[in-house]
Amino acid sequence: MVGKSLDDDKAQAVTVIDLAGKSTIADYMVIASGTSSRQVSAMADHLMERIKAAGVDHPVIDGQDQGDWVLIDAGDVVVHLFRPEVRAFYNLEKMWGVDMPDLTPAQPIAVDEEEAAPAV
Repeated sequence: MVGKSLDDDKAQAVTVIDLAGKSTIADYMVIASGTSSRQVSAMADHLMERIKAAGVDHPVIDGQDQGDWVLIDAGDVVVHLFRPEVRAFYNLEKMWGVDMPDLTPAQPIAVDEEEAAPAV
């Protein structure tokens, strides 16, 4: 459910960390980025709707108003949603021994205009 929601909202650099045997706070931690504060807040809103619809009792959300770093605690899963700059600064992946993914936005593929022009 978390992955589907983040995929639908075009989250970037999604990392799933298995916390089994490492921590009792949750079974999984999911870390993802949005391109702007508005996107991060929207992803959080949509994910909270899905979590509540799935019947999770009392999910907790923090940071949605600012949209720089939103934390969602859904019991067995903790989700961190960041703007890329904030994510790079805190580097939560390092704390859990996981490599941080490349946070640079994908560059559009350059196309030679002569090749792209329709044949006449």
